[in-house]
Amino acid sequence: MNKPAYTINAQITLLKQRKMLFKNETEAPQYLENIGYYRLKGYWWDMQYDCIQHIFKPDTYFEDVIERYHFDRQLRIILFDAIERVEIAVRAKMIYHLSVSYGGLWYLNPVLFEAAPYTKDGTTKTTHLHTLDELQKEYNRSQEIFVKDQQKRHPGQNPDAWKILEVASMGTLSKLYKSLKNQLPEKAIIANEMGLNLFTELSSWLEAITLLRNVIAHHSRLWSRNIPKRPVMQLNNPSGAWLTPPLQQAQTNKPFSAISCMVYLCNQLNSLYDIKQKIIDLINCHPNIPIYKYGFLNNWQNEPLWK
Repeated sequence: MNKPAYTINAQITLLKQRKMLFKNETEAPQYLENIGYYRLKGYWWDMQYDCIQHIFKPDTYFEDVIERYHFDRQLRIILFDAIERVEIAVRAKMIYHLSVSYGGLWYLNPVLFEAAPYTKDGTTKTTHLHTLDELQKEYNRSQEIFVKDQQKRHPGQNPDAWKILEVASMGTLSKLYKSLKNQLPEKAIIANEMGLNLFTELSSWLEAITLLRNVIAHHSRLWSRNIPKRPVMQLNNPSGAWLTPPLQQAQTNKPFSAISCMVYLCNQLNSLYDIKQKIIDLINCHPNIPIYKYGFLNNWQNEPLWK
């Protein structure tokens, strides 16, 4: 049975009945109007001591919920900028190394890719062919001027890798990299240039970062979220400062693991954008935020990566 819709005033009354407190009740309507009751609910769930009757713990303030929301939003902004840098670097390295070695149409060459089967919508193809289908769809949807120019001047001609991969999503880039044959030296070179000794490590990281990127791109919360795709955390002699194994399960299940991967990659790319310091500054500015909800446990600042 569906529940009735509540007006903003009724939502505030309901929260007060459930023992939520307000420091400034007059400001609450604008947050409920512009963010929404149900979205904010994800940030106050653990503030309840009775999750059946939805009764809040003593001294639970609406303003604390809003601080959690703003913290999560600012963290997502920091991470999205870092993800952009990682994505662009991976794209550039794939285009350069593989095009120099195998020509501009290397992405079409089945010899370069594993022949692993992949089934979708009842159709079985190789993973490579499925990825090509996605790549072509992204290219066809693109409104970039260089894409339109290519289609107009060279109708029916396959675009070079530096054109078609420029409009590829990170998910497609990740799948294309993963499906490259393991024997290709370029696959290892790309991982090495990202500071990793094994291509399996980079592939795992790209998958986890892609998942995190999709969450952020849809403005969904990272707060208290479990990450189903966990990156490889036991690295083979990493070239940069990393985490001390073994990690606790709460660290690998939460965004902390993928966030740490992004910090590491940005460090290896010599980016002037210091994602680590921005995250530390954000945490320091909000000392009351329980950051263990992201997997940042008590010892996180003592880890070599985060020092």
